[in-house]
Amino acid sequence: MSRHQKLLDMLSCSPDDVFLNFAVAMEFSKGGETDQAVAHFDRALGCDDKYLAAYYHKGSALLQVGRVEQARSTLLGGISKARQLGDQHAAEEMETLLAGMPG
Repeated sequence: MSRHQKLLDMLSCSPDDVFLNFAVAMEFSKGGETDQAVAHFDRALGCDDKYLAAYYHKGSALLQVGRVEQARSTLLGGISKARQLGDQHAAEEMETLLAGMPG
């Protein structure tokens, strides 16, 4: 059984687990399945909107497939949340990704 399938099986038992949703999103993202990845990043953020890595990686996944405005919106939301939480490092990482975006 693949890592991806194991994570999906665990997620079926704990659908509101923020880390499992994030991990599944990352697996979908690695496999080039952006829509599935975005859906799971959104689920992770729905479980815990303070899970800052989900904003960064969702924005990055969207950017990789040319969905620039959605990526920008995601990153701006993540930057705002990171600042609200006082996490300057996370905010700076998202700002760096945002600054390198086209347009």
